[in-house]
Amino acid sequence: MQQSAVPELAHTQTRPIHWVATATAVAGVVALSSVVQPGSATAATGTHTTAAPAVVAPPSTAGVVFPLHCGPAKAVVAKQATGDLDGDGRPETVAVVHCDAAMGTSPDGVYVVTRPSDGGKPRVVATLVDPRDRVTVTDFSIRVRAVGATLLGYSSDAVPNCCPDLKTPVKWQWNGSAFVRSTDAPVHSV
Repeated sequence: MQQSAVPELAHTQTRPIHWVATATAVAGVVALSSVVQPGSATAATGTHTTAAPAVVAPPSTAGVVFPLHCGPAKAVVAKQATGDLDGDGRPETVAVVHCDAAMGTSPDGVYVVTRPSDGGKPRVVATLVDPRDRVTVTDFSIRVRAVGATLLGYSSDAVPNCCPDLKTPVKWQWNGSAFVRSTDAPVHSV
């Protein structure tokens, strides 16, 4: 009979206790790894650095002359929202403006305000809603480069200004040369 160079060792035979010991050791490593976390990673910086893009502040509506005729009353910015509507990296401000009337509900105008790329004074570049349309703007927002609103209006001149009887959800999107208005749902009577 030939003898092996290495005698039979007791630990080469697997028994249930070996599996329990292995499972306990693995569980201990997993538990320890959840407690001990590595430090924060840092990247080596080379000679080339890229500057973060400059954050451009949206244009303010203060001092902007809106194409709204209020007579002795002043124009009031009732709502405003900002966003990059044309994708040029500079935000625009869209303002809902009406005359500050002592009585009644003044119709709203909706205007897009931008600042020239040279940093000049903000100015109105588009009228989305003309106050002569006799509408009031609600649910006003900018989402995904589009202006959304609900317009409350009148089915005829006989309807009093206090009580709009039409409700129209609308959206305006820049198409590269102008803001195009679309209606998501049919006009509803209020």
